[in-house]
Amino acid sequence: MKITDTSDLWFKGAIIYCLDVETYFDSDGDGAGDLQGLAQRIDYLAQLGVTCLWLMPFSPTPDRDDGYDITDYYGVDPRLGTHGDLVELIRTARDRGMRVIVDLVVNHTSDRHPWFRKARRSRNSPYRDFYIWRDDPPPKGQKNPVFPGEADGVWSKDEASGQWYQHSFYEYQPDLNIANPAVRDELARVIGFWLQLGVSGFRVDAVPFLLELPPGAHIPDPHELLRDFRRFLQRRSSEAVLLGEVNLPYEQQVQFFGGDEVNELTMQFDFVAMQALYLSLARHDPAPLVTALSSRPTLPPDVQWANFLRNHDELTLDKLTDAERQEVFEAFAPDERQRVYGRGITRRLPPMLGDPRRIRMAYSLLFSLPGTPVLFYGEEIGMGENIEAPGRSAVRTPMQWTSDKNGGFSVAPASRLVAHPPTDGYAPEHVNVAAQLADRESLLHFFRDLTSRYRISPELGWGRFEVIEQPEAAVLVHSLRADVGRTVAIHNFDEVPATVRFALTDEPEGTCLVDLLDAVRMPLDERGRVELEMPGYGYRWLRVSRPGDGRVP
Repeated sequence: MKITDTSDLWFKGAIIYCLDVETYFDSDGDGAGDLQGLAQRIDYLAQLGVTCLWLMPFSPTPDRDDGYDITDYYGVDPRLGTHGDLVELIRTARDRGMRVIVDLVVNHTSDRHPWFRKARRSRNSPYRDFYIWRDDPPPKGQKNPVFPGEADGVWSKDEASGQWYQHSFYEYQPDLNIANPAVRDELARVIGFWLQLGVSGFRVDAVPFLLELPPGAHIPDPHELLRDFRRFLQRRSSEAVLLGEVNLPYEQQVQFFGGDEVNELTMQFDFVAMQALYLSLARHDPAPLVTALSSRPTLPPDVQWANFLRNHDELTLDKLTDAERQEVFEAFAPDERQRVYGRGITRRLPPMLGDPRRIRMAYSLLFSLPGTPVLFYGEEIGMGENIEAPGRSAVRTPMQWTSDKNGGFSVAPASRLVAHPPTDGYAPEHVNVAAQLADRESLLHFFRDLTSRYRISPELGWGRFEVIEQPEAAVLVHSLRADVGRTVAIHNFDEVPATVRFALTDEPEGTCLVDLLDAVRMPLDERGRVELEMPGYGYRWLRVSRPGDGRVP
């Protein structure tokens, strides 16, 4: 790896920031955020260190599923702005060093999409085969595995035709039939359209569901659809990426990268390590996380894992055992109302962890794990959830800019807001951007420090992960090593201070460790050993500084 490689594979050292336009900033006072409002906050995001914006769905929608029920793949919801507003946003973000990726939700449409409306009119409609139908009634007692308790089964009857249509999610989100070449062609046009407007790729929603074939379909390999997407993407824009939501065990996730040929997804979220991390936090023991990271498949250099602590959905724990999941529930969601679908938590990280030291340790760990960090808006100021909002909506609250009315998000009456901020200790009067900008010791400034150090340490995104042995069970010491250099990260998962001793026996004489977060230099002794004190929930990033390597510091 040369430092110039980081330009070609920009996503491997990116800092991705996910936001919902309608809850970010309202510029016209109608109660909903909009693209012009987001553009007004681009400099804030640039100062935060963000290099890639991920925009949740902004297309026209009945908004029954937070925009994931789309009625026009080529449109912009008029509540949020126009295509012109979007292009201006993309241009402004690019000027500040940020790329923009957008959600690609193509495993289903809204039942109000023109395609589905035309499909329902007649069995002979050319759009009928855009969706999946059956003549015989589905088995009784069918369950919906995605939304247990909220959605009944995966088949609903269309009374006009007497057939049932498939929906892997809610009944108002009929599944598209990817076995139909006309559907695949249309999806390629959708990708090409948004690339032409300047986006740098897509976060692909629910990828395994996208590749599920309808009964009776005969396609030798559904993954050919992803390969088609990737080929088309690279023809239109060589820099563009596909970031996939693939919540599967590692051995199955590898298939969605394309195996040895690496011709499908560019990046995938690491759900396995995320869930193991919460188990480690609950136990004050890094062992579950180490086990997960050590079992990651080795990937070719031009694909990447995406790491996250929180996203816009429930904090799913479906890859843990029942007993492990219960441990995490008891530690971080003791109230049944904080749980959903029997597998997830509807809370943000700060209320779950509580201790400010522990919160900072968790984010320090996120940025120093092998892979690309992904942030959910508001994490940088420690926003909490609105316990009054149902289900996953609890974490989709308006961005809290000031302590003013509606947290500075909107001047509209509270009754017109698309969502409401929390009213407890995480309310805007206690947690907001303006106050933290003025406080050099705030979480926001801590994030700025992390992002600035991360961006000058490409080994964090590119490096080979190694656990460094040391005697403290509650402490994780690991290094990330690449041709450009090496960084050692230390994290104490316990509130009890610890004395950490380890050795870097393969480093040359005269090597020292430079603390990137504290400007302290620590020499290794003649045997490559170092000893240091770690406070409770402490964290350190130590750059390995070899004689004459020329790195700063």
